[in-house]
Amino acid sequence: MPGGGFVRLPGGSVVVALTLPRPSGEGGNVRVLVHAVNRARALTRLRNLGMRAVYLRGNGQPPTPDEVTAVLHHPDGLLWRGAPDRAEELWHPIRALLPGA
Repeated sequence: MPGGGFVRLPGGSVVVALTLPRPSGEGGNVRVLVHAVNRARALTRLRNLGMRAVYLRGNGQPPTPDEVTAVLHHPDGLLWRGAPDRAEELWHPIRALLPGA
């Protein structure tokens, strides 16, 4: 079941973390991180990339401090990696998951 959550940063922006099915249909899930002005904008950024059925219901799986640091240090503010987390896998830019992005 896809899940996710968010954390509000001191400056007012948010980091949203979502666990979603892999868009390519290969099976498995991915953990996607988005940094945006608010939750609605974060979800809009993903929808504009073609992930149409993206919703955030509740705050059951908020981003960890390591995830927040990773997305804040990336210029695009959009990252992903396979889920469940594997220590050896690094974060990837969203264009590596979605070729059209």
